[in-house]
Amino acid sequence: MLLLKLLLAHLIGDFLIQPSSWVKNKEEKKLAAWQLYFHVLVHGALVLLLVWDWHFWAWALLLSGTHLLIDACKLLFQNKNRKRVFFFIDQAIHLLSIYIIWWCYQGEVISTTFLWSNKILLFTTAFFLITLPASVAIKIFISKWTPQTEDTEEGSLQSAGKYIGIFERLFVFAFIITDHWEAIGFLLAAKSVFRFGDLKESKDRKLTEYILIGTLLSFGLAVLTGLIYLRLQKGGSLY
Repeated sequence: MLLLKLLLAHLIGDFLIQPSSWVKNKEEKKLAAWQLYFHVLVHGALVLLLVWDWHFWAWALLLSGTHLLIDACKLLFQNKNRKRVFFFIDQAIHLLSIYIIWWCYQGEVISTTFLWSNKILLFTTAFFLITLPASVAIKIFISKWTPQTEDTEEGSLQSAGKYIGIFERLFVFAFIITDHWEAIGFLLAAKSVFRFGDLKESKDRKLTEYILIGTLLSFGLAVLTGLIYLRLQKGGSLY
């Protein structure tokens, strides 16, 4: 419960009650912005309020100081081009610091041995396989059928196809390992609906076949990876 309270305090302080004007001022004035320090004080107050234990004040102070250090580093090193990346890095470090401080408060020794268990390594390998490696493999496999209109197509986000493929494979993988096969049909139907208009307007049979091959390969790789993962997780053999 203590860890949940600390996480809730972070979410409320960073997202719910922090005005966008504060964020803008901090990015412009950096360490000279009073909003930065007031924001940290609010975080400390939220921690004490939710924990409701005055004896926790030293740990709340440590959390506030850690939050100030992380936010200050983010403001000093981020720029306009790297703003999105720094946001996720910033949040990841915040969550990690909360977890470490909670663990220290509990008086336990931090151990990372669980990260190297067979199940974790198997899941990590399967997860990584269906992201970028699968994207590269599919792109190379279908490259000889790439329509000439693909490179000149307007109105498409940069690398959108790659990320759509990654997310759809992750969804399929998640549905398989949680035994929700029916959800894969809904995902495939949803993608077909969104693609139907583009394919109808293009009136290009080659483009339709190209997209169909890529989709089948993407779903097929995700399904195969999910089945192999389940087989190995249960201690079975591939043979």
